[in-house]
Amino acid sequence: MRKWFLIAAVFGVMLGSAAGQEAAPVHLVEQAPEAIRKIAPGVFLVDFGRVAFGNLSLGPVHLAASETVTVRFGEALKDGRVDTHPPGSVRYSEVKVRLDRAAAVIVAPPVNARNTTAPAVLTPASWGVLTPFRWVEVEGWPAELDADQIRRRAAFDSTWVDDAATFHSSDPMLDKVWDLCHYSIKATTFAGVFVDGDRERLAYEADAYLSQLSYYAGDADPQISRATFDRLMKFPTWPSEWAPHMIFMAYADWMQAGDTGWLAAHYEGLKTKLLDERIGPDGLIMSTPELIRHGDNVDWPMNERDGYVFTSVNTVVNAFHLRALQEMSELAEALGKKQEAAEFREQDRFARIRVWVPA
Repeated sequence: MRKWFLIAAVFGVMLGSAAGQEAAPVHLVEQAPEAIRKIAPGVFLVDFGRVAFGNLSLGPVHLAASETVTVRFGEALKDGRVDTHPPGSVRYSEVKVRLDRAAAVIVAPPVNARNTTAPAVLTPASWGVLTPFRWVEVEGWPAELDADQIRRRAAFDSTWVDDAATFHSSDPMLDKVWDLCHYSIKATTFAGVFVDGDRERLAYEADAYLSQLSYYAGDADPQISRATFDRLMKFPTWPSEWAPHMIFMAYADWMQAGDTGWLAAHYEGLKTKLLDERIGPDGLIMSTPELIRHGDNVDWPMNERDGYVFTSVNTVVNAFHLRALQEMSELAEALGKKQEAAEFREQDRFARIRVWVPA
């Protein structure tokens, strides 16, 4: 039964992608627990070893009557139990579910409007609500909870290959750091595009660029990076500096894949990310008071800006602009657009003269 459900889920997501959804193919993977421990009468703590975005398959339980149990999903423990009041954005959720005596039931956390409605990047409705969790508490279970009665249904990019990249060193701690980073990239592919984890489940240009480079360190497949790029071209975000990151993403794709066909199809759109409408007479990007309040980012949140002083010509915005001009000139050359490549180089040179920035 589980095998056929997984096949159906994968097939459905692939059909959705073919129909034009801006997401790489993702799938549900059923995972057995690494440990189950009875922590109180009728209460079991289940450890899946690592956090993943998903929900549960639970049961069946062979009893004369159906039972209702409480299921707690958690990313953190406290005093040997799932932490029901974790700090910050660490996730916890709880749901009551009626068990089925004949078949497994899907157990998902309650609906959270923040990540189950647009503009959040949505996962297939047929999967149920997904949440990040490692530990599960099952309270009210009427017998011993066996490992084959509980599975995590975890969502991942279906093109990801675990052993496409490996790393080993003489330092065990360094190996653990690499493993944490490598797995974190895989775990956060659950939406088929690079999103900001579970904060808003939105794609942001700068976040996506960093995720793209990290993904390449683990797997060279470009699908999820390109799906994220396409989504951001349709749904750009607000920071001034984030627009040129689209050029950085395209440049990284070209450097990774050498695919001028994909690049040519997106080249004209890239030119709209140069903030040309804000270029002043000195070739630098200008900022109005409104753009300073609601556009120029520098760093986020605001209290991380270390006293940065905004002016009508902001250093951070222009640093990104100059880098974008350099990369656009190279992309234009790669496509045989020599005149446009020369124009980008001249625009870059003109602006650098005004601020004495070495090329």
